[in-house]
Amino acid sequence: MPPQPPPGMRSGRTPAPAPLPVLPYRKPTKGRDYWVLDDVLPDVDAVRERCLAKDDWVKGYPYTSETWPGLRAMPGLEPAELGRIERLVKKATGAKELWVQQAPGGGTLNHNCVQVVGEGESEPRPHTDSRALCRYAAVLYLNPDVPKDCGTSFYRQSLPGGRLGGNVVQAPHNNLVEALGTRFVAPNAFEEDVRVPHKYNRLLLYNANLVHSATGYFGQELEEKRMTAVFFWMA
Repeated sequence: MPPQPPPGMRSGRTPAPAPLPVLPYRKPTKGRDYWVLDDVLPDVDAVRERCLAKDDWVKGYPYTSETWPGLRAMPGLEPAELGRIERLVKKATGAKELWVQQAPGGGTLNHNCVQVVGEGESEPRPHTDSRALCRYAAVLYLNPDVPKDCGTSFYRQSLPGGRLGGNVVQAPHNNLVEALGTRFVAPNAFEEDVRVPHKYNRLLLYNANLVHSATGYFGQELEEKRMTAVFFWMA
């Protein structure tokens, strides 16, 4: 007689994964949850040319076994340029002070970091930034010519049966992995909620605990690929 499965298990079937926790939902609202600031740097062309001339890029996927995509280099902006950005962020949010939180173990937070990611090097990856490391995050678009759908999107959970879930990570969790209890979710676990189009010299500032991702990527050569500078502040 063939061996029987233990009581409560069905032979030949993989148990269905446990349903993910449902996050709270807060509709991303301009002026409350995110801010769109245009024409933020007076000489953005010079910033872009300086970034294109960098020779100290750190390589991610697909060039190395790193999980993050494309190329990165720090710092992105010079002190005066960064100071201008921070004054605009304070004015938009009402924050009295901004600071860069020290990462655990003395690690470096990718604040004021230039990122270059091309077509095929990544896809939208909904995530949140760590509440332990930042309250606000921002992305500065540094391409004059990429499509508008290379901006940033906010996402919310897509649940079984066509139901929609939430998009905010709250205490006691610091990031989306903690809130969901797993790093691995189905590709259709999130759907786009609000899209902010790409525009050269635009700063998109947002509450870092909202689920978000780059909407898309573009370009094969360095000069064409989606180039952004990213920032993370506590306040």
